[in-house]
Amino acid sequence: MSSPNHTVGARTISTDQPPKRFFKQALGYLIALVCLVWVFHNIHFGKFLQSVKTIDWGWVPLAAFFDVLSYYAQGVRWQLLLRPLGELSTMKTTQAIYIGLFTNELVPLRVGELVRIFLVSRWLSVKFDLVIPSLIVERFFDGIWLALAIGVVAIFVTLPKEILGAEEILGVIVLLLTALFIYLVFRKQKTLTKDTAKIGYRWRPLRILSSFFERLAIGIRTIGTSRFFFISFLVSIFILVFQIISLWLMMVAYHLPLSIWAGTVVLLILHLGTAIPNAPSNVGTYQFFTVVGLTLFGVEKTVAASFSVVTFLVLTIPLWAIGLLALWNTGMSLASIRQEIKTLEK
Repeated sequence: MSSPNHTVGARTISTDQPPKRFFKQALGYLIALVCLVWVFHNIHFGKFLQSVKTIDWGWVPLAAFFDVLSYYAQGVRWQLLLRPLGELSTMKTTQAIYIGLFTNELVPLRVGELVRIFLVSRWLSVKFDLVIPSLIVERFFDGIWLALAIGVVAIFVTLPKEILGAEEILGVIVLLLTALFIYLVFRKQKTLTKDTAKIGYRWRPLRILSSFFERLAIGIRTIGTSRFFFISFLVSIFILVFQIISLWLMMVAYHLPLSIWAGTVVLLILHLGTAIPNAPSNVGTYQFFTVVGLTLFGVEKTVAASFSVVTFLVLTIPLWAIGLLALWNTGMSLASIRQEIKTLEK
């Protein structure tokens, strides 16, 4: 199957050189290993297994359902953000998200983000780089709601100073990004293009980079002036809410005497801790930050470790199944998709 010709401005997509990519992957696996060693260090395996036996499995399917619902909400949001590029159903955007997630389960450094961009650009018949601004706006929304969530939770739960410190840093970053976003939205588009045209860089890499950022800025401005922008922003809160409910229901299944506010704190710690790309599926870091969050509320480390492993499996297995089904429905293999993405480098 021939691939469409996707370019970023006058250039083609490039990725890290093999040695550099290998180093990043090795670092991700090393971090995962260190985290897992810490999680399982000095725990009582008999108590670990006993805590699994006492799980109320009636709550588990409901927890998995809300986790799936959070990804559907993400599909709704992405469909709205993509409206300036064309009409795409929520099922299609959700399908692309699940394929991207499935890729991240197998490959480190979140290569799945490139996969879902590629699929949507193919379905909409637009250039690869035109889809990128929608993901940038997604991360912007996530940062705003994450900062707001920490602020709200602080009213009901006494947070450790480390979390409050992270919230302050996140708040400053969000404010700076908001200012940049407003600037890009209200800056005249002709100024964006004229400035770049006047520069006339002779060094080709600098010219390519300038063109790329110009196109990103125009894409962000287009999304920011769309009538679907604020709707997609409001939809974003449901992603976080469904994830909170999902994690808290697993706590109920484990008979952990924690409020939904405590569950929110654990999820926020998990989000902050796994924000940096690492090993596939966030293995290691997921367990580490879940245990850290639970022990803050007095949960014994062995029980917290057991919870982190079981919850990881409960919420990941449906992702594998749906992601594999979504991939099969495209009529393509993950290898063929990655190969087509590599052709963008040529």
